Amino acid sequence: QVQVVESGGGLVQPGGSLRLSCAASGRSFRDTHMAWFRQAPGKEHEFVAAIGWSGPTRYGNSVAGRFTVSRNNTLNTMWLQMDNLKPEDTAVYYCAVSRAISLIYPSTRGDEYYYWGQGTKVSVSS
Repeated sequence: QVQVVESGGGLVQPGGSLRLSCAASGRSFRDTHMAWFRQAPGKEHEFVAAIGWSGPTRYGNSVAGRFTVSRNNTLNTMWLQMDNLKPEDTAVYYCAVSRAISLIYPSTRGDEYYYWGQGTKVSVSS
């Protein structure tokens, strides 16, 4: 069975850092896009970051310059390095993986991803 599992969430003070991981398994993920989305209490589902098979990235406006997404295709693993965290970054973060796609740049739309993880909670507060 296909599994997508996030880890690395936790509690951090404003200005601090966290590194989230997403491990995908159960099939070939060649030519897939991988992405992070988040949902905070009382807010809509929000795009955070995405990375294509060959490495091109996209970021949501709220996190650009502070977060960095990367992947290792041998390990089928994606990471989100989160620096200079702000209270408004508090949310459950979800990993998503597309089906095989020929486009180089990844999508920012959640409905274009197929496999989803269970989420990992990030809390940023004093």
